[in-house]
Amino acid sequence: MNIITNHRIFLPITFVVICFGLFSGFRNRKPTPFKKSENADKGLFIKWENNQLTILGENMPGKQMDILYLEAFCKTGSTSRAWDSTIIPHKTTLVSADENGKHIILKTIVQPDIEVIHDIKAENDNVDFKLVLTNKGNQSEDIDWFQPCIRVDPFTNRAQDDYIFRCFIFTKNGLTTLDKTVRTHHGYYKGGQTYIPPGINLNDVNPRPISPDLPVNGLIGCISDDNKYIMATAWDHYQELFQGIFVCIHSDPRVGGLKPGEVKHLHGKIYFLKNDPKELLKRYNMDFPN
Repeated sequence: MNIITNHRIFLPITFVVICFGLFSGFRNRKPTPFKKSENADKGLFIKWENNQLTILGENMPGKQMDILYLEAFCKTGSTSRAWDSTIIPHKTTLVSADENGKHIILKTIVQPDIEVIHDIKAENDNVDFKLVLTNKGNQSEDIDWFQPCIRVDPFTNRAQDDYIFRCFIFTKNGLTTLDKTVRTHHGYYKGGQTYIPPGINLNDVNPRPISPDLPVNGLIGCISDDNKYIMATAWDHYQELFQGIFVCIHSDPRVGGLKPGEVKHLHGKIYFLKNDPKELLKRYNMDFPN
């Protein structure tokens, strides 16, 4: 079932992303090259280096998708102040990568004492993220949310000025392309659009314009240029959905602070499916039942 045949059509049926921070902290360590099997044209593969996670798939529009993983970890009070005052220094390193390009483990140290272990697996039509965050220090840390930045220009075959016609969230009206949402222009920084779920403090989000339209679930995504495929991302706890300024989208995971010794778990997905929003919602509700 194709849901977009013209980028100006809104279809009320039932997937971010600020890349305005500097692409900094790149490292020289490279993951072990993986060996594609004889079934390499089936399913997805992943690799990570220099803070970039790359998803590869022979049948995926654009053949690969790059993710700044991770762009930033953020404190509370982020909406109305300079970005440099919000971000927390962090460094991510590769722990292991299997030779088949299916499984990666990363470790991030967020200053001063937060450890994040990322267990990332490439499956047939999705990439699965399981994160464990631990405060190894003796004081509470204001680590509120963080940003994986997904570049969707190869998948949509669009540029910054028109890719919003291919991107969507779910509102009370169902699947809503971003050009059909109410878009504002006031923010500490200009450009992009932020969509905030109920219950999130509006003082603690992206310092970009905020739409009054509320997402009804954690999905943000886009439609391929040929209308055959849909991709979407979601996390079980999220701070915001965001359409950024580098042909990118975000579902930004929420941490909500960590007390001394506290451990939190997060689960995320990136889906690559045939263009069937009912199937997308079915998979989302199965993976995120709460």
